[in-house]
Amino acid sequence: MLGAFSLRTHFTSISVLLPEINRDTGLSSTAAAYLTTLPVLCLGLFAPLAARSSDRFGMDRTLLASLVLLTIALAARGTGEAAILFAASILAGACIAIGNVLLPALVKRDFSDHVALMTSLYTMAITGGAAVAAGVTVPLAAGLGGNWHLALALWFIPALLAVIVASPLARGRDRVTTRRPALGHLWKSALAWQVTTFMGLQSGLAFAVLGWLSPILRERGLDGVRSGYVLSALVVAQVVSCLLVPQIAVRGRDQRALNVALAVTAVIALLGLLFAPLAWIWPLAIIQGLAQGGLLSVSLTMIVLRSRTPQVAAHLSGMAQFVGYMIAALAPWLIGLLHDWTGNFEASGALFVAICTGLVISGLGAGRRLQLGDAARPASALN
Repeated sequence: MLGAFSLRTHFTSISVLLPEINRDTGLSSTAAAYLTTLPVLCLGLFAPLAARSSDRFGMDRTLLASLVLLTIALAARGTGEAAILFAASILAGACIAIGNVLLPALVKRDFSDHVALMTSLYTMAITGGAAVAAGVTVPLAAGLGGNWHLALALWFIPALLAVIVASPLARGRDRVTTRRPALGHLWKSALAWQVTTFMGLQSGLAFAVLGWLSPILRERGLDGVRSGYVLSALVVAQVVSCLLVPQIAVRGRDQRALNVALAVTAVIALLGLLFAPLAWIWPLAIIQGLAQGGLLSVSLTMIVLRSRTPQVAAHLSGMAQFVGYMIAALAPWLIGLLHDWTGNFEASGALFVAICTGLVISGLGAGRRLQLGDAARPASALN
């Protein structure tokens, strides 16, 4: 839970300070897009490493090592140098990739009888960390005399607490030396690809919101503190749906209708945040947050439900996040690129509609009542 809290603080703390970062470092909108895109790209590039490291060194030791490096990356942002910001973002993205992949497998291994509850709790911690960072970072920087880089660096503290708590747990585990199972067939499974595509597109939408909603609202006329509060409220709403949606997902006959409803709601609300009158910003942010949190939690829940064993869950999670985050990285980059081309964020609306279409198609496939093991088969019991 402590580790999960730190898996999104990097993204939202950077996004709410992008105008100040651009001003003091001289970065353009396109360069800022790379600052928000590179860590997302790393979430995909380093995802396969998570399952392999877990097979070799053990899940708990791998998670602990990633938390130690994440702590270093978050602290390094305090220099305020553009080059170090980019390097820290890459390192943070690599470490976050490990946690993203292994948390569903950890739930499958240790809490197979409580999948919905534990998925709810750790996704709540993920979104809670993002919400706190979004709402607190700008006021914190103001309280530090405008020292935005120190405000960024202070987010190493929750990660350090996670390291302290996780250390004895990791030492108490036996090292895993068994041969890694052959799971290459996942790459040939239509179901695995549908889960992967759904994961990627919902992540792309999520990182578009985390990385660019605050700049979008500031361009529309909100000040930095208020736009940060809106983003924070949106992410707090995600906490609520992260608690509720897994409970709904595991009790339904399948997740197809749930996937479609969440995708359509999330994108309609996001289009409202882009185009609707500012008087509607708060209710739209809450609606978008509820739907976006639901998309995150149902995508993670489906990884567990579609997997017969913890090993399959780890490798399906690795595949879904390797390819998925490669897809997801395009969204924040394209938003920055479109802004540079057009001078505003309105063209991003077409991108959001395209993402919604892909989510509906992949969600209908990924939500089917099937499981992956040695081969995809109907699931007689998903609990």
